Amino acid sequence: MVSSVSDAAATTETDALDVMVIAGGMSYERDISMRSGQRIASALQRRGVSCELHDLDKSLLHSIRTNPPQVLFPALHGAAGEDGSLRKILELLDVPFVGATASGSRRAWNKDSAKDLLRQANLPTPDWMVLSQTAFSDYGAADLLDSIVERFGLPLAVKPTAGGSGLGVHVVENESDFPGAMMGCFAYGDKALLEKYVAGRDIAVAVVDLGEGPEALPAVEIAPLSGVYDFVARYNAGATRWHVPARLDKALSQQVAELAIAAHDVLGLRDLSRVDMMVSDDGQVRILEVNVAPGMTDTSLWPMGVEAAQRDFADVLVALIEQAKRRRS
Repeated sequence: MVSSVSDAAATTETDALDVMVIAGGMSYERDISMRSGQRIASALQRRGVSCELHDLDKSLLHSIRTNPPQVLFPALHGAAGEDGSLRKILELLDVPFVGATASGSRRAWNKDSAKDLLRQANLPTPDWMVLSQTAFSDYGAADLLDSIVERFGLPLAVKPTAGGSGLGVHVVENESDFPGAMMGCFAYGDKALLEKYVAGRDIAVAVVDLGEGPEALPAVEIAPLSGVYDFVARYNAGATRWHVPARLDKALSQQVAELAIAAHDVLGLRDLSRVDMMVSDDGQVRILEVNVAPGMTDTSLWPMGVEAAQRDFADVLVALIEQAKRRRS
């Protein structure tokens, strides 16, 4: 379904809810995760929900086992929250939680395998290859560069195969930039995804499912002043302009919404996701990646989509929590 979030979100009773929001951890995205968790917790507390914000540390599992909350809301970015490991533990403990299952998280976390699934489903995604740090060193950077440029051309997007927040992402416009971009990427993981760069408009579509099937919220258009939507552009005030909803005609708006829902379904996701795309200058849409734990900070794109749908952020969070609670029963 392509629509705004159901009005059922606004009528949820909150008196009996007991929620633990998990944030932080030790990934490169710790600070962003804490900001996301704090915003979620504050929104829920304003709605009267009993809510605890818990850092991902050695006391977490003890807290869950000794005083299990009704529902857990993971707000973890990076491997701990998105590679499926924590969610598998929560499934083992039989504690309901908001968001993708462990298997869904694993599928989306690795950009290489996620793009394979998108391509198999005939969903448009830019051509790509994956290169390990070992291969980059052993096979000779110069010869590899020649072959890669011949195959994909320039410019070329270089990014870690796993991770978010724009960390380690580079756009290579000249051959001389390639080695530095690769080493910058390898600082965040031992495998790099090299992707044919798509020039155009950077679009993000929030997806939410409150029980009647996934819905695509109004698309957000991202216009970083630097031209690259990297970590600085994402989380520093004034570094990016956003157009909400995106400046797309009716047909393109419908297309990106349908593609977002299709990607969410193909990866077997649940509750919420964010699908990042590029719309080229000639109107072609390409899916870049799908995020199972989208940021929830004041400059994050998923909440912008909720607000553009004229829904209250806290109402939607409560509806997702109630849905997770019902899954246990």
